[in-house]
Parts: sequence; structure tokens; C-alpha cells
Amino acid sequence: MLLAIALLISLFFAINIGASGTAASMGAAYGGGAIKTKWIALVLVGLSIILGAFTGGEEVVKTIGEGIIPSNLFDIKITIIILASACITLFIANILGIPLSTSEVTVGSVIGVGVAYQSLYIQKILFIMSIWLILPFAAFGIAYALGKMIPFLESKLYSFQKQNIVQKALALLLIVAGCYEAFSAGMNNVANAVGPLVATGLINTNKAIILGGIFVASGAVALGGKVLETNSKKITRLSLLQGCVVSFTSGTLVIIASIFGLPVPLTQATTMAIFGIGTSDRGINLWKSDIVKRILIIWIVSPVSSMVISFTLVNTMIEDNIYIVIIIIASFITSLGYIGLKNNYERYRQFSNF
Repeated sequence: MLLAIALLISLFFAINIGASGTAASMGAAYGGGAIKTKWIALVLVGLSIILGAFTGGEEVVKTIGEGIIPSNLFDIKITIIILASACITLFIANILGIPLSTSEVTVGSVIGVGVAYQSLYIQKILFIMSIWLILPFAAFGIAYALGKMIPFLESKLYSFQKQNIVQKALALLLIVAGCYEAFSAGMNNVANAVGPLVATGLINTNKAIILGGIFVASGAVALGGKVLETNSKKITRLSLLQGCVVSFTSGTLVIIASIFGLPVPLTQATTMAIFGIGTSDRGINLWKSDIVKRILIIWIVSPVSSMVISFTLVNTMIEDNIYIVIIIIASFITSLGYIGLKNNYERYRQFSNF
């Protein structure tokens, strides 16, 4: 019974991973107009994910399963808790249409278990988190620098007489770039859904990667449309050449991380590359938009949320430590209270100024 529950949650999580992170891989191609039909973009994402998972997903699976907490902590109940905690966080983000990092919520869930049992590989966790900080800003910096060169390159390209050929070549290059980015997602993100299963010994690595890749791809095709719209249209419009820079930048960074077995935020890298292009083109006004603020807030909250959920579930379902849960609930209520007081104070100040 528990085995069936673990498998079902893992596959449901894989579907949500496809919907949240990997569908954003084709955001540049879709937003840039290289692919005008949404379902075609999503199908290409799905196929690329499967290929990436088969090619190089094993190293990240190992990190999720034994690089954050000792492998002997994993059993069926712990696996269910880790996957359920990550699922809950990711599912909420998918409802909101926010491109959330599946690596962050998964690692956060595993850390929550480690905190509950006071057993963590602190140095490894700090190294992973440092990469989380570096990777998105590296993507932003590279995209920003290349974005400054794009107007010059576009003026040269579109000076040719046969502009239709140039346009079609750039569109094809952008589609290839989107598939390349989705390939990197398959290498990195599939492990988030199946890593705990492998660590528990419920399934071997090869079968887990195959099954996970198929279900992540299915999620991208079936449920990824809303996140695709967010990354491609609501943040900033992209030209074909700008889209190529975004996808090749983020895809390359994530593939490098995957080779070293590091679960990294592909969606953050992609979104920050889009911000880099947008900032080089439109200046800092892009950072004032509501969608950007929402994404930044979710990025901060998501790993902490999944960590708190998994920590709470361990203490309620396994350890029967109700006192810890009371403290968590009290802290949550206190936080909401302070937020409410702050909002009321701001409204009072605005009213007083009239």
C-alpha cells in the first residue's frame, strides 16, 4: 500500500515538474514567434526532456538520494513525506502560473527531513545553495552582455536582401535552442521526482529515469501552457535572436551543473536570462513589473515552505511530536499577524496623508 502511494505521488510530482519548470524551456521560442502554436512547443519540450533524462539524469539522482542527508534515513514513509511536501508547494505555484524551481522545493523537502532528524550534510547543502545564488545571476549577466550586442547583430543580419531566409534561419535556430534547454531540464529536473524512490531502493536508477522522464514530459505537454505563457509573454517580448541567447545561456549552465550532479533551478536561470535581455533592451523598468515581484517572492518562499512542510509531516506522522507542530503553527499565525498589522499601518498612513 505504501509503495503504491509513493509511486503515485512521485509520478504526480513528475507531472507537476513538467508543468512548472520544463514547459518554460520553450518560452523564448514561443514568445519570439518561432513557434506560433502552443501545443507544438509543448510536444517538442516533452521529447527533449525524455532525451535529456536518458542521456544524463543519473548524477543528479544520486545527489538527491544520498548527497543531502544520509541514505539510511530514507524509507517508504520518508520518501512519501519528501515527495508530498514538494508536490504541495509546486502544485500551488502551478495554480498561480509561477515558473517555480522544482530543484529548490525538492531539496527543501529533503532538508526538512534532515532537520527533523538532526542529520544533514551541511557543506554539501551550502555548496548547492551557493550555486543556486550564482547560477541565475550568471545567466542574467551573460544574457545582459550578449543582449547589448544583439541590436548590432540584428542590424547586420536584416541588412541582407533576402530577409525571409534570415528570418526562417533564426526561427529554426531558436527552436533548436528551446529543445536544447528542455534537454538540460531532462538531465536535471527528472531526478527531483525519482531520486527519493531510488534512495529508498523502491526502483533502480535506469527504470526510475525512464519512468520519470516520460511523466515529466507528459506534464509539460498536458499542463505546461500557463507557465509557458508567463515566461514568454508576461515578462518581456523577445526577438528571435534574443530568444536564442536566453535558451542557449540557461541550457548550457544547467547542463554543466547536471554533469556534476547538482540539482539547480533551471527556471530561475531561464527567467533571469530573460530579465537580462529585457534589462539590456528596456532598462531597470522591467524589474518594477508585478509579475517580476511575484516570481522573486515565490523563489524565496518555495524552498522554505517545502522544508517546513516536510519537517512538520515527519513530526506528526512518524515522531508524534505535537509540540513542534504547535510552535510551527504559532509562528505561522504570528507571521500573518505581523503582515496584517503592517498592511493596516500602511493604509492608515495613506489615509492620514489626505
